[in-house]
Amino acid sequence: MPSMLDAVVVGAGPNGLTAAAELARRGFSVEVFEAAETIGGGARTEELTLPGFRHDPCSAVHPLGIGSPAFAAMPLARHGLEWLQPELALAHPFPDGSAAILTGSVGESAMSLGPQDAGAYRRLLAPYLGHWDTLAQDFLRTPWDGLPRDPYHWARFGMSAIQPATLLARRFRGAKARGLFAGLAAHAIAPTSGIATGGIALLFALAAHENGWPVPRGGSQAISDALASYVRELGGAIRTGTEVKRLDELPPARAYVFDTSPTALARIAGLGHAYRGYRYGASCFKIDYALSGPVPWTAKEARRAGTVHVGPTAGEIEGALRSAVAGRDPSVPFLITAQPSLFDPSRAPEGRHVFWAYGHVPAGWEGDATEVIERQLERFAPGFRDLVLARAVAGPPQLAVRNANYVGGDIACGAFAGLQTVIRPKLARVPYATAHPAVFLCSSATPPGPGVHGMSGHHAAKAVWRRLRAA
Repeated sequence: MPSMLDAVVVGAGPNGLTAAAELARRGFSVEVFEAAETIGGGARTEELTLPGFRHDPCSAVHPLGIGSPAFAAMPLARHGLEWLQPELALAHPFPDGSAAILTGSVGESAMSLGPQDAGAYRRLLAPYLGHWDTLAQDFLRTPWDGLPRDPYHWARFGMSAIQPATLLARRFRGAKARGLFAGLAAHAIAPTSGIATGGIALLFALAAHENGWPVPRGGSQAISDALASYVRELGGAIRTGTEVKRLDELPPARAYVFDTSPTALARIAGLGHAYRGYRYGASCFKIDYALSGPVPWTAKEARRAGTVHVGPTAGEIEGALRSAVAGRDPSVPFLITAQPSLFDPSRAPEGRHVFWAYGHVPAGWEGDATEVIERQLERFAPGFRDLVLARAVAGPPQLAVRNANYVGGDIACGAFAGLQTVIRPKLARVPYATAHPAVFLCSSATPPGPGVHGMSGHHAAKAVWRRLRAA
């Protein structure tokens, strides 16, 4: 062990582990400190309900993970990561028993929207097909980090991406296409009328067509374990069960990289009110289920999908999101659900299944949304409650306890609202740097934002090694 490390990373979530791996493979000495007893942050797998039922407490489906340039540059398959592709990436059911779908085929997906919108959907997505690698490099970063690799497609995609989803969806005439698009945009946990929510929808749709929406075999923990294994192979050390409250509690290092919320970074590093203008967003109420059988969706397409969006119309989805942001109790929630055991039998005992659903609620909300969530599920899967063997519920307070980065239960580690949608955590040429020359931020509070893709860690590591080599 050298007398002084090159870098110390605080937080062993996907971004912290990616930053550690990026630095270690460039020859820097690295040590990671994690407050929890297990690594993973938002990418973990646990038996939350009954023995043998392996649930993902947070992220479960990874369209940006399989398409991540950072992950692609690492030998994660050699370290145990295996992607499993559902038959359908996404189903968005409707009350009449039909469903819009996303698959690897743009044509098949377009036809599920009906003849009035099939052409519009193809025209919207077709220009970007085959360009995922460069688009991912150009958009999963801070916009002013050098010239784009593909300026033409970057500019064309950007002109659509900056628009609110409600505006971009005006290209469609029918309720199915508008509902599907609103559901994709809702992953931002913000009203779909907000700036750049159209880009969220486009990115998730394109990801389905280019790389799918896969699940890792064994659960999301497999991503974190593969990253950690690679860090250790490169000579890095990882210490769990070590909460860091002050910077001087850490070993001497040339750089300190924080996979934490900006609030926690400012407190630990003594940066005062450096991020006082940073805003956190609405939260979620999540239920993990152990089921005696597969979810009895009325729409047959939903029975073959890894992810199912529940909440048919754009208006209903927008209303649910606005209620959460405005601080109102949920009444008819929009649900994002996943059923990984349909495609990964290792997740549950034979013949049994794991399933989760979450709806949006106000930050810090202490109510119980179980009834309204299950009422919504029964609307599209009659008899669902009869299959429930056990459930584990987590509202905003529980989510914040599980992961300190989820301030008020905000799983996006920052609101998608106003300029913060595209400028986070604050306006800066290098958003990963701080007022302290040796302290950096690498969490999803930095560009490109939330999701298990490691790109925030990748770009933060780049800022660190540039600083270290210049010293």
